[in-house]
Amino acid sequence: MDTANLSAFLAVAASGSFSRAAEALHLTQPAISKRIAALESQLSARLFDRIGRSITLTEAGRVLQPRAEQIIGVLGDTERALSNLSSTVQGRLSLATSHHIGLHRLPPVLRQYTKSYPGVALDIRFLDSEIAHDRVMHGEVELAVITLAPAVELPVIAEQIWDDVLEFVVAPEHPLAAEQVVTLEQLASYPAVFPGLDTFTHRIVSQLFERHSITPQVSMSTNYLETIKMMVAIGLAWSVLPRTMLDEQVRSLTVPDARLVRQLGCIWHSGRTMSNAGRAMIDMLKEHPA
Repeated sequence: MDTANLSAFLAVAASGSFSRAAEALHLTQPAISKRIAALESQLSARLFDRIGRSITLTEAGRVLQPRAEQIIGVLGDTERALSNLSSTVQGRLSLATSHHIGLHRLPPVLRQYTKSYPGVALDIRFLDSEIAHDRVMHGEVELAVITLAPAVELPVIAEQIWDDVLEFVVAPEHPLAAEQVVTLEQLASYPAVFPGLDTFTHRIVSQLFERHSITPQVSMSTNYLETIKMMVAIGLAWSVLPRTMLDEQVRSLTVPDARLVRQLGCIWHSGRTMSNAGRAMIDMLKEHPA
């Protein structure tokens, strides 16, 4: 069974799209279609139902998916184990990271890494932290640099790299901007924009209000912190943002007994052999904690 065809099948199954699978694998859409057709011919089974623009797994596809993941995982693990017999840091490193970390934390690390290890081909994927966590769980990426879940459990292993302090922020002309001290009750009386419901950051902020039995007026939510900053800056709502994003566009508030900190770091799967390139990346991240 051709592993390239299996990889194409898994990419389509994960994305629900031939075009997105082609983009992820750096192939053309006809090439993806050809690989799926070859796999279906070899297995004498249809793997996807194509209804309009919707692509879903057939029963045969659902049976194949976990087995294909296992096959690709074992082969990749074997290649890394053999490569690790040499101390050379080279090969391909699949790395997922959130947009915020990729913009505000990773650039100096990646700059030094590419200079130190020119033999490594970086495959960087910008994903929400929660999606990146899931990709590591399913063996689709070797390493993810993300906002860590409040509780990280096996088979995922986490290494905390940065403490990311969150600040309550409003527009400079917001009624609360002139207050020296603001309470959670005061905040709850104004509209808020929060990170998306499924994000680790949303969970951290929501738990703070739940502990005080206060319900904030969350009128909007988005996964992109840059979008949240824009909404706050134009006066639509208050929110929380990493301290690293603060500038003259927003005003930080002093809220007693409400310190919020996210933990940022890297995760990998405990059952997957870490490549030399992956180990080198983790070591370099730990050298840049500031």
